[in-house]
Amino acid sequence: MIFRNRILLQATTLLLLFVMSLWITPQATASSIFGDFTVRDEIELGKEFDKMVHQRMPVVLDPQVTDYVKKLVARVAREMPPQPFPITAAVIQNNSMNAFAVPGGYIYVYTGLILNLKHESELAAVIGHELAHVSLRHVARRIEQMKLVNIASALGTLAGMLIGMSGGSNAGNIGSALAIGSMGAGQSAYLSYTQANEREADHLGMNYLIASGFNPEGMVNSFKVMKQRQWYVSNSNIPTYLSTHPGLDARIDYLNERFRRMPPAYFQRRDDDAQFHKIQTLIRARMTDPEVALAHYNNIPEDQRTCLDHLGQGIILSRMKKNQEAEKAFEQAHTECPGDTLILREEGRFYFTIGKMDKAAPLLREAYMRDPQDAMTLFFIARVDAARKNYAQAILTMRRVAEMVPKDQEIHYHLGRMLGESGNYFEAHIQLAYASLYGNNPKQAEFHLKKAEGLARTPEQKELLRKLQETINPPENGGRGPKQ
Repeated sequence: MIFRNRILLQATTLLLLFVMSLWITPQATASSIFGDFTVRDEIELGKEFDKMVHQRMPVVLDPQVTDYVKKLVARVAREMPPQPFPITAAVIQNNSMNAFAVPGGYIYVYTGLILNLKHESELAAVIGHELAHVSLRHVARRIEQMKLVNIASALGTLAGMLIGMSGGSNAGNIGSALAIGSMGAGQSAYLSYTQANEREADHLGMNYLIASGFNPEGMVNSFKVMKQRQWYVSNSNIPTYLSTHPGLDARIDYLNERFRRMPPAYFQRRDDDAQFHKIQTLIRARMTDPEVALAHYNNIPEDQRTCLDHLGQGIILSRMKKNQEAEKAFEQAHTECPGDTLILREEGRFYFTIGKMDKAAPLLREAYMRDPQDAMTLFFIARVDAARKNYAQAILTMRRVAEMVPKDQEIHYHLGRMLGESGNYFEAHIQLAYASLYGNNPKQAEFHLKKAEGLARTPEQKELLRKLQETINPPENGGRGPKQ
């Protein structure tokens, strides 16, 4: 078991070297030797890598954004041949135009990619390309082929990289730094996709794109957007995808050549971008620099702004504490699209944040009636009830939200607050421990765990306590309590 764990750790390091080459420039010296890299190894490696991503990168938890991307990935992935693992998608909050997939079926999409593409078919094309890399086992085969690596040097550099990714000034530059990172020529030859890899992934990804109902031009158009972006930004901000997947000119040419052999009906398919544009609005308004985002909307001629544009303005102005201007923008969005669920929810959320519960409540209720599965709507309905000290209903609703989005720090934090204010101190500490755990604060999780231990009396409480202990530190990690 120890030997196997060491092999998996080494493989994880190689995978991180492959997708995050910026920080790692190991010397081609001493080393360890790999044998066959099996599907079982892929699965375990993918899980370990995914843990690192969730611990060290700003993974988006907004269920509307993540559900959209997961559904789009699932739509494309249905056209893949059977895989020995499920396809798992996550969204990373970063302005870079990037997406990557790793062994074990994990695919990561950056918010910058979603924001800068023009149509859903273009995003689906990038996803199809990445899933093709998974299906063809390109990364796994590179790991198999790479025989020598200075593990000690790589791990030391990797540790520094992971610390930098977790916060501070470097966190905002992850994508641009990835784009200009370099490695020694010998290592780079092994840790980069070959031209043959890219051609294979383009053609197989195109098959997935067409089979899932999209216009095949989406793939070429996505490449063209990336090339266009190259001319609008400085060299330090070249789209990451352009750097990690080079040779777009040749790839555009051979895909256009393939188009000549396709049925004309494929090119008559129309993009349904309604949901895609809503997700873009949320990402731009909530997850990017407010000054930059506001400038985007201000540059749109007033007579050409849509209700989503007014919604985006309202969200940004609310973030900037310009509440009077924000209210006008929300009202205009509502007037132009009175039945839009997203606008109802976000307007209700705005009124909640400025303390106008009488205006927030009916908007949120209407949004809920139109979409009972919207976790964000339910989250703010619960908070309105808590603000009105209707704790029984607030707790009931927030429990449902926690079931829908089980590992969200903020949800568990507010549920814990509601439970504490209602007098249920035991479970308040349980929920606050989960909030601390998902917020990567093990010491605070330990604090609330100990408080809960002192309050546990009934068999039901002791069972909740046991589940928390195992979540904080699973039995395979050697005992109870978070690792320091």
